[in-house]
Amino acid sequence: MKTIALACDQGGYVQKEALKEVITGLGYEITDYGVMSEDSVDYPDVIYPAAKAVASGKHDLGIILCGTGIGASIVANKVRGIRCALVTSVEVATLTREHNNTNILAMAGRTTPLEVNKEIVKAWLETPFSNDERHIRRINKISDIEIVEERE
Repeated sequence: MKTIALACDQGGYVQKEALKEVITGLGYEITDYGVMSEDSVDYPDVIYPAAKAVASGKHDLGIILCGTGIGASIVANKVRGIRCALVTSVEVATLTREHNNTNILAMAGRTTPLEVNKEIVKAWLETPFSNDERHIRRINKISDIEIVEERE
């Protein structure tokens, strides 16, 4: 069974909980990295461990939320091997999987309606990577940038 690392700050808590049914309904097992309430937390404290777990191969994919999705996506993209996209539409969710083979989906828990985020999750999880040569070449260039940045 494929696994999902799921994480959010207080701005995404309500939607995170509601999205669990969608994710498990699509056949994924969830590991919830928090938060477990609407109490205020610093989003790097929960997003970083989830992103590291995806990068290490512990989980196949990740789904993260914060109020706007911006902070969560920035944190996730600091982790080598993560290709996280902040998504606010079904069309973009599909394209990030087809073209960028994103491994973490970031969403806005306060500025995107839950019903839209449910459709985004479905589209993202059901869309395979295209494996087109041009997309593979571009993803490899992203990986090359990560290696260069580590050396500097």
